[in-house]
Amino acid sequence: MGHKPRKSPSNYQSGADFTMEFGKFRFRFNTRDFRERVDMAAAQLGFVQAGALVGDELDQLVELVAHGEVRSDGTLASHLAEHRERLLGFDDDLVHWLRKLVFRGAWIDQQIKEDLVEPVFEGDDFVYRCTVTSDLIDEIVDKPDWSEVGFRADPA
Repeated sequence: MGHKPRKSPSNYQSGADFTMEFGKFRFRFNTRDFRERVDMAAAQLGFVQAGALVGDELDQLVELVAHGEVRSDGTLASHLAEHRERLLGFDDDLVHWLRKLVFRGAWIDQQIKEDLVEPVFEGDDFVYRCTVTSDLIDEIVDKPDWSEVGFRADPA
């Protein structure tokens, strides 16, 4: 009693420029939203500094997440090629983790929109709680840190 009936979550959509699918979910992003989410995910993994990539470098990172490879030439593409053995080509690689974090962020946003999850300020940061059970939505704690082979943009 008193619990809201659980409805099936909808698919996240901010546009139709990029599509990501996972299980029964299909999320669609406009270009700006996807670029911001990719940049944020790369920063969470220590691969880049938040907001440091612009222009072609950010385009190449978006290309990596969207297509699993960078087909264009540039400084980020060269860095990825140089560190390929440590970053790419295995099941749990940089592409996998970037996609996972982009998807998770959009999933949480959709859950908030549907009033299934609420952000709560606790301590020094926000946490997310299920609105039905008040259970904490676990953070991803096992994400790797790629700062050792991260890309650092040249200052302009």
